[in-house]
Amino acid sequence: MVKGISRRVVVVDSPDRRYFEQAIFIVRNDAAGDGVTAENLVEEARRVARNYAGGEQNKLSRAWKELTPAVYTLIGAGCCGLVWLTAAMV
Repeated sequence: MVKGISRRVVVVDSPDRRYFEQAIFIVRNDAAGDGVTAENLVEEARRVARNYAGGEQNKLSRAWKELTPAVYTLIGAGCCGLVWLTAAMV
């Protein structure tokens, strides 16, 4: 038996369709009553989808995550070298 329930949803298309096509948000019944427009609901759904997928990261944190292990190794070696030089000069 199918129970008839009417729900409002917001569907947000994914900018990168490599893994996901759409995000579907079910709108609360009391959400649209307080002067919230349909445009506000869509913008909030887009914002949440971007935050959840990591789309609003700043450039530095995104670049830091994309570094290869070789770069991490070079950065670590450079830091060790600086510490060694500082200790040797004292």
